[in-house]
Amino acid sequence: MKSRSPLVFIFLTIFIDLLGIGIVLPLLPEYVKIVEQSTWPWLAENRAFIVGALTASYALMQFLFAPVLGALGDRFGRRPVLLLSLVGAGLSYLVFALAGQLTFLGVETVIGLLFLARIAAGITGASISTAQAYIADVTPPNERARGLGMIGAAFGLGFMLGPALGGLLANVSLHAPALFAAALSFANATFGFFRLPESLPPEKRVQSRVRNLNPVKRLLAVAGDRRVQPFILGSVLFNLAFAGLQSNFPVYSDERFGFSPQQNAFVFAFIGLIAVIVQGFLIRKLVARFGEARLTIAGLTLMAIGFAATGLVTVGWMLFPAIGLVALGSGMVTPSLTSLVSQSVSAQEQGATLGGVQSYNSLMMVAGPLLAGMLFDLVGQTAPYLIGAGLLAASLVVLYSTLRDRFTGTPQPTTTTVSTETMVQVE
Repeated sequence: MKSRSPLVFIFLTIFIDLLGIGIVLPLLPEYVKIVEQSTWPWLAENRAFIVGALTASYALMQFLFAPVLGALGDRFGRRPVLLLSLVGAGLSYLVFALAGQLTFLGVETVIGLLFLARIAAGITGASISTAQAYIADVTPPNERARGLGMIGAAFGLGFMLGPALGGLLANVSLHAPALFAAALSFANATFGFFRLPESLPPEKRVQSRVRNLNPVKRLLAVAGDRRVQPFILGSVLFNLAFAGLQSNFPVYSDERFGFSPQQNAFVFAFIGLIAVIVQGFLIRKLVARFGEARLTIAGLTLMAIGFAATGLVTVGWMLFPAIGLVALGSGMVTPSLTSLVSQSVSAQEQGATLGGVQSYNSLMMVAGPLLAGMLFDLVGQTAPYLIGAGLLAASLVVLYSTLRDRFTGTPQPTTTTVSTETMVQVE
């Protein structure tokens, strides 16, 4: 057990991070209903935008602080960064739980505390890159892919179980899920304090230059590469729509169909289950049979249909098959598109290119929730989904025009490792 405990800790760290996201996400609309009591008309009339902004604040902090925490890990070691991040995450969940109990201080104070909690959670959640570096430190090259695959498994399981657990705990009280997430974070920090060794010895530590901490640098590094420009555009459109759905859906299902936090939790657990099945078990067989190009186009088609259906259904239970199409399609698109990007550049360029594309995706995790919230409040309840279907159709056109030459002949299995990481870092 001793030799395995570092990887167990890393798995638990990422699992708890995604579990915490999943626990909180279906509950956000219930917390933000507090704004309807505000004396500020703008706050009272823009609940969906506030939910989107809470989600976007988490993603923005992850985007800004991922290189910072990575540099701190390179300078001071991985262990202190991981442990302090867990403690910080636990404190952020405590603040989130406390906010709902302080309505006597005013609605604006409660909203401010909710934003403080999500900002802190986003900063601490940026330690995922440090966790990846830890795995790279302690695993030999021939086992590294399997070690990094643990991250994808932790993502899927955390996002699948989190909403279901949050829905169950919400029966106790609205703040019980956040308190449970805080307890898990503190427990794992305690476990790591006693069982997690440092993976980066002092002689291998380096101090990064300040200019290397600029997250925009990764965006600019790939923006001019014509080999990946179509994939960047297709990925941006895809993630802009999908991130909007993930943040806005609890508000939409609540206001249009009267879904409770428990019902929203089941929907998100359903999405996570499909993601785990597709990306964890089916994707390699599907790639070997159909190829990444066909899977990307088919997945985007399913997603566009699912988005349109989500906005057009008239009965609550119909949301499940509609969202099922979206989850199935995203499970096909995400790893296939990642693989296509990696195939478009040399082996020496893959790391930097994939990092740059991921930076664009991270920005869409900020823009998507804000756009969906504004569309919901200003245009109508179904606007985020019908316009999201249009964004996916545009992504389909861009990528089909790029990949159409690959549709002739029999698809050949690729040797590129397909990512199993699910698209659940939105919050």
